[in-house]
Amino acid sequence: MASPDQDLAPVLDKDGVRLTVDDALATVTLTNPDKRNAQSPALWRALTEAGQLLPGSVRVVVLRGEGKSFSAGLDRQMFTPEGIPGEPTFIDLARRDDAGLDASIAEFQEAFTWWRRNDIVSIAAVQGHAIGAGFQLALACDLRVVADDVQFAMRETSLGLVPDLTGTHPLVGLVGYARALEICATGRSVGAAEAVACGLANAAVPAAELTAAVGDLTAALLAAPRDAVVETKALLRGAQGRDYEAQRAAERAAQARRLRELAGLGE
Repeated sequence: MASPDQDLAPVLDKDGVRLTVDDALATVTLTNPDKRNAQSPALWRALTEAGQLLPGSVRVVVLRGEGKSFSAGLDRQMFTPEGIPGEPTFIDLARRDDAGLDASIAEFQEAFTWWRRNDIVSIAAVQGHAIGAGFQLALACDLRVVADDVQFAMRETSLGLVPDLTGTHPLVGLVGYARALEICATGRSVGAAEAVACGLANAAVPAAELTAAVGDLTAALLAAPRDAVVETKALLRGAQGRDYEAQRAAERAAQARRLRELAGLGE
């Protein structure tokens, strides 16, 4: 799959993550296809840094993975007694006190958090395997366009762990509690057709058309006025946490801001 950002000078390019910016569009690419874009703490730190480096011009962020797989999950070396050189092993983490362990996991989660900021719309372009941490990274984005060979799977429970990289909240929101529990507890794969049918994916296309499909979606998002998209995203993100009357009030307040802005009466 051709990369749309290969001709751009990278803003960030390290530890398996490349960030490029083309005016209103940023592309975050996982760049270790030989390991199926396996994830590590170093990669998570680079993803967090990518979010911090986004210039204010960016409206849409596309997340993609080089090679045949989007991301096949955690680097298997993390499961060995030796772990990854320079990084804490699972045993090291387990030996930390409650505050230390909580802080470590919270730091890992930062790589998965910024994609839902109200000032951007994030799109995951997902092909091949998106397993465990890879599945959760795709779930961190607002939208998902998938290739017809995609295989989502949440394998943490099968390993005696839980999904802890912010994936449980969006998963339940997208597919409902019962299906989310079944997907996580069994560790089974979800293919492209089911992903679209149950709401995990916005669209599925042949793998050769994935870049073009994401480009079309990006263009459509950029065609709408930025402030209207920002306000709409904030309304929709907050809807589940509000009751009906509170959401009505939030709509009124957002529309009042838009009307005044369009009339040249904004603050």
